[in-house]
Amino acid sequence: MPLLHFHVIKGRKPEEIRALLDTTHEAMLEAFKVPTRDRYQIVSEHDPAHMVIEDTGLGIPRTNQVVLLQITSRPRTKEQITAFYKLLAERLEQRCGLAPSDLVVSIVQNSDEHWSFGLGRAQFVTGEL
Repeated sequence: MPLLHFHVIKGRKPEEIRALLDTTHEAMLEAFKVPTRDRYQIVSEHDPAHMVIEDTGLGIPRTNQVVLLQITSRPRTKEQITAFYKLLAERLEQRCGLAPSDLVVSIVQNSDEHWSFGLGRAQFVTGEL
């Protein structure tokens, strides 16, 4: 159950946002093998002055199309994570025209007891999921 929070600069059209979300979900399905309806995505749009996304000294150019994607997820293998990064960058470039240099991803992993999908229960712990 990954929770995806996209941070983008204001100005994208609704269909551009939807393509970003759909493409990311498809990459998540393939790399992490999550169920199709395991989809939790949030988009926050920011004024340009409210997002400073630099390159950590790597010389990676950024534009006003930059996407910062924060993912909270159950543990994934290094292989799954690196496959996801590669697949996501390729697909977003192909389908959305997003330069790989404009994609920044951070994954924070947590445990089963850190998720409740409602009803006051931790469904991974109770065995419902």
